[in-house]
Amino acid sequence: MAALGLISDVHATAAPVQEALAIFKRAGVNQVLCAGDIAGYHDEVEQTVALLVDNDVQAVRGNHDLRYLDRCDEHDDGPVAVFLRQLPAVLDIEIAGRRVCVVHAEPPDACDGGGIRLLDQDGGVRPERAELWTQQLAGYGCDVLVVGHSHQVFAEWLGETLVVNPGSTVFNHSCAILQLPEMTVQLLPLSGKPIRKTWNWADYMAGKG
Repeated sequence: MAALGLISDVHATAAPVQEALAIFKRAGVNQVLCAGDIAGYHDEVEQTVALLVDNDVQAVRGNHDLRYLDRCDEHDDGPVAVFLRQLPAVLDIEIAGRRVCVVHAEPPDACDGGGIRLLDQDGGVRPERAELWTQQLAGYGCDVLVVGHSHQVFAEWLGETLVVNPGSTVFNHSCAILQLPEMTVQLLPLSGKPIRKTWNWADYMAGKG
């Protein structure tokens, strides 16, 4: 038996990451996985990377991570650039007899694009989207697929694959714990706020304005 802590889209905001890591420690998780977008939006990328490194978090690269690197000097050997450069596009691990794959947006290794968007604006699963992704993932071969990018929070069976998006720690106020081999998922709130099942930039800017 094993437990995996899941986070994503932490977007250079340290406090929710630190809170999620404390939750995972209390729960006795075996490993923490991050589905990308460590950089972007906010300005605590150094602190956030330090938390991930200090807690041996395994991560994949996201589109904001690639954009950060595009702005870096190619000889930048600071801790953030070094950390982001070594991130893979895909994690593929076996634990407790289950194959777990992590990618930021969507398989096979996309860091950008639309990602796996299943929910309507009220947080309900759209049947046509679930059917589309069930077809897209047929034969993919993993037991659990962990994604981020869409800022939607869900744990849904799509065919023979359990697809989990733990949501953005900063914008959805969420993280998750995956129990293996049972393949059950607990979605957990952060920052003293209820989980926001969906989040998008336009709504965020409207709220600020």
